[in-house]
Amino acid sequence: MEPGVAAPFSVASSNNVEEIEISAAVNGSSGEETAGENEGKGETPAGGWKTAWILLANQALATLAFFGVGVNLVLFLTRVLRQDSADAANNVSKWTGTVYICSLIGAFLSDSYWGRYRTCAVFQIIFVAGLGLLSFTSRRFLIKPAGCGDEKTECRHPSSTGVSIFYVSIYMVALGYGGHQPTLATFGADQFDGKKQDQSRSREAFFCYFYFALNFGSLFSNTILVYFENSGMWTMGFLVSLVSALLALLSFVAGYRKYRYVDPCGNPVVRVAQVFVASTRKWKLHPAKADQLHEVDGPESAIKGSRKIMHSQDFAFMDRAATKTPRDENEVKNHWRLCTVTQVEEAKCVLRMLPVWLCTIIYSVVFTQMASLFVEQGDVMHNKIGKFQLPAASMSVFDITSVLLCTGIYRQFLVPLAGRLSGNPKGLTELQRMGVGLIIGMLSMVAAGITEIERLKRVIPGEKTSSLSIFCQIPQYVLVGASEVFMYVGQLDFFNGQAPDGIKSFGSSLCMASISLGNYVSSMLILIVMDITAKGERPGWIPNNLNDGHMDRWFFLLAVLTALDFLLYLFCSRWYKGINLEETTEMQVQQHEELQVVSKV
Repeated sequence: MEPGVAAPFSVASSNNVEEIEISAAVNGSSGEETAGENEGKGETPAGGWKTAWILLANQALATLAFFGVGVNLVLFLTRVLRQDSADAANNVSKWTGTVYICSLIGAFLSDSYWGRYRTCAVFQIIFVAGLGLLSFTSRRFLIKPAGCGDEKTECRHPSSTGVSIFYVSIYMVALGYGGHQPTLATFGADQFDGKKQDQSRSREAFFCYFYFALNFGSLFSNTILVYFENSGMWTMGFLVSLVSALLALLSFVAGYRKYRYVDPCGNPVVRVAQVFVASTRKWKLHPAKADQLHEVDGPESAIKGSRKIMHSQDFAFMDRAATKTPRDENEVKNHWRLCTVTQVEEAKCVLRMLPVWLCTIIYSVVFTQMASLFVEQGDVMHNKIGKFQLPAASMSVFDITSVLLCTGIYRQFLVPLAGRLSGNPKGLTELQRMGVGLIIGMLSMVAAGITEIERLKRVIPGEKTSSLSIFCQIPQYVLVGASEVFMYVGQLDFFNGQAPDGIKSFGSSLCMASISLGNYVSSMLILIVMDITAKGERPGWIPNNLNDGHMDRWFFLLAVLTALDFLLYLFCSRWYKGINLEETTEMQVQQHEELQVVSKV
């Protein structure tokens, strides 16, 4: 991706004291490099914006490849594999859910054993292999006759062998893309030293540009590729995705000697389990006072590569794990009986983040409609401009455009404006941003429901299509895009920033895991709704022929669920207390105080 694309966007404080211009970043004027020169090391230190740009380019290329498969998958299933609409929507939800649940696998391997670089490299290789197998399978087994799968030429019933290999290939794509995504985000954040204030600001900006790169990369898939695939040139679309993924892998490996690396910190699952086992063993013991709890001496914690975390008052029962007993004096190294304060606080951090994370799942249900039912809705609307037929999936370009524009508007205007009003240099806290994202997401479902009501009013007798223009979907796509800027960028910043050093990739993976569960919940809700509404001769809300159903009621149901979820989120955001690292810098103390601000949205 050309640096000039993102040049207009900068990170500005309310006092206009600092401004991280992308042009300066590309020229290598990050805080880390400046510090290296001041220390007289005689060489440019690893990391900084130069390596961050490599990772942003990698993100754009990998996303282009992924959405080249995912954006039109629901139509591939209905046209080529000849599945019903509800089955196809469910299969897309399950596949997308698997993509993001694989993020937990990548995060675990990254934090525990392999480190960020190796994890990204391995999963990107799997990603490339999956795309290669998909390209071969579609050409050899599924696209019969050649050019079928458009709106005119019907494909033959696929062979069981072809279908089996097809599912193996797309789930390899799911594993490869899902496994490397959260690790790539964390690896990008690793390129900046969070202990230095100027580089911490660059780290915050990176998450914003990371999501910008994701949407910039998907722009080609949602415009050019989707057109060719919709015209029956599926194999060519998959081959373009394969080439893009291969370029992403090569660019990533090329920066090997320039990256800034952070060593893995060991298995976090074991550490958290040790806290619960140790506290359970001492269930009858009254927890010691904060200054009497067990902690190792010196500035470093017992967890390799992790800073110490100061004691917090919540979840006091877990403090038993760090309370010494006479028996523990001889078993200091037995972490299944005695844990350090930092280890206990790491487990507490996970528990504190979970309620906030659970509240984001319903939003992900809203988000996943864009890849399934929005496409099916657009496919039965008037989509011709003269003789040109607009693919339904290409409407997601309005979502992407909305994300790109809202990212710039947020960084350039809303941050300084909200900063002056709230006194917070970030403008809005991460918790407040996610709350705003929930509200806008709810409005997108209302817009989709209204569009469906109008579409049903204009159904052409004897046909599946409606005379309502497909461009009436623009408001729902634009609202989803605006909500993403607040919700998903806020999530990336929040979960990565609040996760202890030993589970940073896990923090980033929570964002993708919420998308995963959102897809599974969406699939489950569709099954429940169809089971309730499709009894007797009633076709249900989402039948194969959408003109016989009431998909508008489905969208309004999601709007109500999102509103209820927002009320629960308000409670969780007020309850949340941020991580407090020992010997924090002034900048880190400020971040901790900002997270205590009550979420007002």
